[in-house]
Amino acid sequence: MPNPIDTLPDNIAAVDLGSNSFHMLVARTKGGEPVLVDRLREMVQLASGLDAHDRLSPESRDRAIECLRRFGQRLRHMAPSEVRAVGTNTLRVAADAGEFLMDAERALGHSIETISGIEEARLIFLGVARTLPEPQRRKLVIDIGGGSTELIAGDEAPRDMESLYMGCITFSRAYFGDGRLTAENWQRAELAAMQELEPVAERFRAFDWDEAVGASGTIRAIDGLVRTYGWSRKGITAEALGRLRDTLLKAGRIGRLRLEGLNPRRKTTIAGGTAILSALFEALRIDVMRRSEGALREGLLYDFLGRIRDQDVRARGVEALADRAHIDRQQAARVEQTGLALLAQVAASWGLDARNARQFLSWAANLHEIGLDIAHNHYHRHGEYIVAHADLQGFSLPEQQVLATLVRSHRRKFPTEAIAALPRSWSAWTERLAMSLRLSVVLHRSRSPLPLPPIELSAAKNALDLRFPPGWLDQHPLTRADLETEEAYLRQAGYRMSFG
Repeated sequence: MPNPIDTLPDNIAAVDLGSNSFHMLVARTKGGEPVLVDRLREMVQLASGLDAHDRLSPESRDRAIECLRRFGQRLRHMAPSEVRAVGTNTLRVAADAGEFLMDAERALGHSIETISGIEEARLIFLGVARTLPEPQRRKLVIDIGGGSTELIAGDEAPRDMESLYMGCITFSRAYFGDGRLTAENWQRAELAAMQELEPVAERFRAFDWDEAVGASGTIRAIDGLVRTYGWSRKGITAEALGRLRDTLLKAGRIGRLRLEGLNPRRKTTIAGGTAILSALFEALRIDVMRRSEGALREGLLYDFLGRIRDQDVRARGVEALADRAHIDRQQAARVEQTGLALLAQVAASWGLDARNARQFLSWAANLHEIGLDIAHNHYHRHGEYIVAHADLQGFSLPEQQVLATLVRSHRRKFPTEAIAALPRSWSAWTERLAMSLRLSVVLHRSRSPLPLPPIELSAAKNALDLRFPPGWLDQHPLTRADLETEEAYLRQAGYRMSFG
């Protein structure tokens, strides 16, 4: 068996389209670990371009696309399997995110996935934990981004995670958007942050962590300021935050701020970020916070390596969800085994990436009956809803929607419209996988533990042909009837299926 390290690509890259800054890391793999060879960061401030209708302004779009073109020049020679790019809060809320992502992917030269707030939190924790000298210590990790703030409590792994809708850009626009730095505005900003924290503060205080660690640009900038001005030598403290607040309020206006060592582009967001961090210190009773060199982009690199080595956290997420829903694991295993056998026969003719296709078909087979935990009637639709809205670690939002659509597609009318609504790069692929899953479900409708005979499946663009041993279907008239029903469903979706 080959050593997993030998199968790693020579280079991998991670791109983080944050609400405040875009980051790119390129690393070579050495001994199974990423060794950084290049890093680029640009403060795009994408969140500042959202209007009252949550649409991106032309100016913010242009800044982002130009940045991604520069990143794309560095990544142009790398294969799609060596690059992972993700978008965070602003792309989760932007009404025109789909339109923007098409232009963004052309500029970068690689696909871009939007991730949920909880997945963002998990990747942040991974990036922080892998860059700390004592990763096993119990810690509270905080990341204040441009549009959201992530809280994670954990030790070697995250134990509790939350993503809150407050960020340095959104708060700066909401409470200091007129440029004035007043005690009244400050109090309103802190109170709003405390309200966001109120439902979760007790949970995170109860974790009894040993240290608080801050990640990403806002906390790094604040840490740099308190050290530059001598307000603290051991990290960020409540007293040092108070000194920074007083300094900001003394200036009176953002345009008058003169803070040594602060990137001029952070002047417009430092007040919102500091107000949020002050509220976090109070609500979570933090005494001191150290800053981390790792964050989301480092977490992306480590998670990427895990996927390549078949240490995919997505598989664990599917297993955990199946356990919670009390799924019939024996039936799921039968459907999975047959579905994978059928897929293996047609993957090449359908032009599918066999490894990726096998993963998603396996996960869909394991979850296809999850809706039965709610009700039998329309359980495929219940299952779609559960999978689409569950916190599934490791999945991007498009990946999770693909998995949910596969679960829905395993029975009854073929969901042509739902598949067409997926991102263009996923829709045809999902349609093919749904065929394999549906046929396997039909063949195991009796839930019999007896093995199926050898079955041959061939496929063209819009046609399937299923062949059984001579006489087998005559001995199994119910299976023949089920296949005839399936043939009618597929015909309505524009597919021809023959069998015999």
